[in-house]
Amino acid sequence: MVEPADRPSTAGHRLGAPESFGVSTLEPGLSPPGQAPGRKVSIRVQMLDDTQEVFQISQRSPGKVLFDLICVHLNLAEGDYFGLEYQDQRKMTVWLDLLKPTMKQIRRPKNTILRFVVKFFPPDHTQIMEELTQYLFALQIKRDLACGNLICNDSSAALMVSHIIQSEIGDFDETQSWQHLLHNKYLPDQDAIRDKITDCHRKHVGQTPAESDYQLLEIARRLEMYGVRLHPAKDREGTKLSLAVAHTGVLVFQGYTKINAFNWSKIRKLSFKRKRFLIKLRADPAQSGHHDTLEFAMASRDCCKIFWKICVEYHAFFRLFEEPKAKPKPILFTRGSSFRFSGRTQKQIIDYVKDSEPKKVPFERKHSKILSSSNMPHQSSSFRSQVPKETATSVPMEDLPDSARQVDKDAQEVPGTTVSATNGFADNSADTRHNHQGTGLPPDKRLLNPGSPTSEASPLKTNGILNREVPIGVVPPSQLSPLSSPLLGDAGYVRNEDEDEARRKKFPTDKAYFIAKELLTTERTYLKELQVVTESFQRIAEKDEEAFPVAVRNLISGNYDPIYKFHQGFLKEVEQRLAQWEGRSNAHIKGDYQRIGDVLLKNIQSLKQLTTHLQKHSECLVELERTCRSSRKAEALCGELEQQKVCYLPLNVFLLRPLHRLLHYKLILERLCKHYPPTHEDFRDCRAALADITEMVLQLQGTMMKMENFQKLLELKKDLTGIDNLAIPGREFIRLGCLSKLSGKGLQHRMFFLFSDSLVYTSRGMTSSNQFKVHGQLPLFGMTITESEEEWGVPHAFTLYGQRQSVVVAASCAAEMERWLEDIRMAIDLAEQSNGPHMDLLSTSPCDNKLPEEGGAEHESEEELCGSRSSLERQAQRGNTTVHVCWHRNTSVSMVDFSIAVENQLSGNLLRKFKNSNGWQKLWVVFTNFSLFFYKSHQDDYPLASLPLLGYSVTVPSESENIHKDYVFKLHFKSHVYYFRSESEYTFERWMEVIRSATCSTSRTLPSNRKDLY
Repeated sequence: MVEPADRPSTAGHRLGAPESFGVSTLEPGLSPPGQAPGRKVSIRVQMLDDTQEVFQISQRSPGKVLFDLICVHLNLAEGDYFGLEYQDQRKMTVWLDLLKPTMKQIRRPKNTILRFVVKFFPPDHTQIMEELTQYLFALQIKRDLACGNLICNDSSAALMVSHIIQSEIGDFDETQSWQHLLHNKYLPDQDAIRDKITDCHRKHVGQTPAESDYQLLEIARRLEMYGVRLHPAKDREGTKLSLAVAHTGVLVFQGYTKINAFNWSKIRKLSFKRKRFLIKLRADPAQSGHHDTLEFAMASRDCCKIFWKICVEYHAFFRLFEEPKAKPKPILFTRGSSFRFSGRTQKQIIDYVKDSEPKKVPFERKHSKILSSSNMPHQSSSFRSQVPKETATSVPMEDLPDSARQVDKDAQEVPGTTVSATNGFADNSADTRHNHQGTGLPPDKRLLNPGSPTSEASPLKTNGILNREVPIGVVPPSQLSPLSSPLLGDAGYVRNEDEDEARRKKFPTDKAYFIAKELLTTERTYLKELQVVTESFQRIAEKDEEAFPVAVRNLISGNYDPIYKFHQGFLKEVEQRLAQWEGRSNAHIKGDYQRIGDVLLKNIQSLKQLTTHLQKHSECLVELERTCRSSRKAEALCGELEQQKVCYLPLNVFLLRPLHRLLHYKLILERLCKHYPPTHEDFRDCRAALADITEMVLQLQGTMMKMENFQKLLELKKDLTGIDNLAIPGREFIRLGCLSKLSGKGLQHRMFFLFSDSLVYTSRGMTSSNQFKVHGQLPLFGMTITESEEEWGVPHAFTLYGQRQSVVVAASCAAEMERWLEDIRMAIDLAEQSNGPHMDLLSTSPCDNKLPEEGGAEHESEEELCGSRSSLERQAQRGNTTVHVCWHRNTSVSMVDFSIAVENQLSGNLLRKFKNSNGWQKLWVVFTNFSLFFYKSHQDDYPLASLPLLGYSVTVPSESENIHKDYVFKLHFKSHVYYFRSESEYTFERWMEVIRSATCSTSRTLPSNRKDLY
């Protein structure tokens, strides 16, 4: 093979890969790298479409040369998802090592056929940018179904096969479809569900091959056996099991049922010794007798090594940002394996495809008998334009997202839902109560009338709608969480439900509209929060110019004012688009305004130009704290600002809001991409905007997490007295909450604060500021912990053994005890891994740490906490922070809970009703910091009242409560009961989701990727 002397650099070169190592997926049309001189050998490779190709390589060429030849042959830019597998001389299926010479691995090339197959299965197929790559993945799913590797129920199997047939023969024709099924085998037991397959196929009219691939992957990725390759093994008792590896970690199967999963963050080391495969875990605090090392017996040492290698590659591909570097070869002795992952990681693939603007490469669908966009002439376009544009319908199915549920072509038009002109809430009449789910399609006369949404069941009749997985994010610090207000009483306000119900108008019912409306409502709240920094703080700083140096004022104004001006313009564009979407605009220009992706894409690209300002926000927080620490005047002025009603959260929280807002945009765009079918005209813009905002989040995430921890330490410092040097480098906040400490006088109520180096316990002070007075400190270095319920006869008790003292404490329930044990054990491990104990937390004055007499401490009751006084009138006393709420409601909150709360911020109109009242009152409600803040309207500058949700339960009203309205949820704590009514199914789900994240401990378990933060 003759190679050109000068050729453009390959993708691997542009990514910084060394010349002789790693997979360098080539640009379409370019030649592979030069081969080593020597005799050529022929290698046969079977492709995913069952064709066989022969490639000529040098005998001394590494495996990556052959792999690059195949990628060039296919014009494949995302080739790193794939690999070459073959059967070696031991009849074992292995992967071709791309760093080793091919001929040293394939002893008999004439009798060996390599198979080009998918090696790494991403969790979300929308991360695959090119249509060709999605087509190859669809072929892999087709093969796995036919071989019986992809186990699923009959409904999912029939639906997937119907999409395969649609991509091969096109629209349903009874005779042709029946004959096609007779002559092609897609499932081992295909004949038993042939009728189901044809029933599904007849509903795919108009669906293109590219769309069929997309829908096939959408269903497959949700299956438990998606991408799973089982490796037989046995446990210690000799039970037959199977091991597998996925993007999340190592999986354990019994038969085809997954019985255990070990996340990458929980795995400390993977190794093998002879026939034993070893998984060494990080300490598991949840089970005292849990083994640190799990052992599985496999058939042979070679089986262990094969599985260990694929685990190493999966971990590197999905968890690392770049290809791991090669270790230097030892001079004398070698120890262990030198095997490593070679090639681009998933992040590098995504970044490369996005940055290189690849062309849409034509390719042939071997089994397809219909014209596809893949066979059209080659046209240049960006990666965003590669989404299929053909219009189609998909099958209503539980396995598919709501956005894929579309109406059949024979569906009749349903009357549009009417709403009140005053509050915008939907009518609950029988003929419209189900019309709150959008179709996800653009208004196109070829399909259906825009006013004809799919009829769906009410969410109040289902059980699974409330169990939503909470996304993992970063923390907002906690501050004033007001607990009571006259607004939560039943007097003084006129109920306006009758007036609202009297005036109605046409209202969009598409789910995308309500997602866009969430963007609008949260943007309004965000802009108000920015005003605290750009206006309120600047006014306070100008009162005394000597307190705040000019450099500090210029730093803050110079980096927040441009952000505020940008979001002012962004909010106006969103408001205008929503007005056009609702039909309230008087614009005579005809156009399709029922989308939001184009507005998001345009503004996020503009926001990327302000990244420099966003990066400076951490410096603003640090400089402001340094100024307050060195100047009592500055500290007093900041305290004065925090006592104003407009500053309903700590000032430092508002300084971090621009970084948090990026996470909100990302989540909104993820919901839009999940809702839209790939053919929707808004899908391309949403996916492109999602790629841009994801890049920004990744760029700023490290800074964000550090600043959130720093802000939390500063906030806790205000709640504690008798403590020094809390916010020092290296210290991480982990958990705070109530525990009962066993002393000579019995169990005493104490507030505990867990940090990465020590555990501090406090009591409620008698000071005017309601601070907690530190009683003692337990260094974590050298600490041990045991459960001691039987020893002391106290339920949920455990003992902490420090180097200087031991403490017996008891939690309020078993779940609280498990959470504390898990976090304390994790913190002990971190303390032991560090260089030693940190400096002492307590004040140097011994008298400062002396606890007042137990009987003399002031204990505020929960009823006083929920009294009639407005919580905003008590901000100066700092009596209603999250710390105080945990104290009175006997619960705890971790840094992970604050992390989840950052993403789960929500704003919007709700109707509120009390237990014994008849009318509904319209309020503007903001959910943040584990609390609901109530306003008369979104134009108000500050909240009138608030309701902390820690300890509350959220449910759907029962029939006996006579709440004959849709989309109503109930908040309940002791004798306090509130009902809230939302305007649509989507908003109902969102409010339930975010409130559950603050009220249900089951939804606040420690996410795997947050453990690494500590």
